[in-house]
Amino acid sequence: MQDFSYFVFARSLHVAAVVFWIGGVAFVTTVLIPALKKIAAGDDKLELFEQLEGRFSFQAKITTLLTGISGFYMLEFMNAWERYSQPQFWWMHLMTLVWVIFTLVLFLFEPLFLHRWFRERALINSDKAFALLHRMHKVLLTLSVLAVLGAVVGSHGFTF
Repeated sequence: MQDFSYFVFARSLHVAAVVFWIGGVAFVTTVLIPALKKIAAGDDKLELFEQLEGRFSFQAKITTLLTGISGFYMLEFMNAWERYSQPQFWWMHLMTLVWVIFTLVLFLFEPLFLHRWFRERALINSDKAFALLHRMHKVLLTLSVLAVLGAVVGSHGFTF
């Protein structure tokens, strides 16, 4: 019975971490970037973005780690690794893909080159850089929302 309590805790932690992580992505995509795009290039738009998203980046790193650890634990507990070979569990593939993309971006690509690359582009042409950033966030948010919706219906037994 105690093992099941750990599973329930892991699932609860998983959901809470996803809420904070994807909710933050939704805020950045639907509120922050559109608001920044309306600010003129000379008004420290880049610095404001870096300051605000830098704070969210820390939250995103913590929540993606919690999501990954709790997801791994649930897969192990349920011995559900074979689901990755079954098409009706497409939502697990999508959840994992979204997690891998964000994990790579947050922990590898952004520190190694993305931050510097975006800053250079924004200094050259702020409007184009923020438009590209917004498009990338829209794609990631769309994939994330599809993964969340798929996970909710899929974990309750609905299949397509």
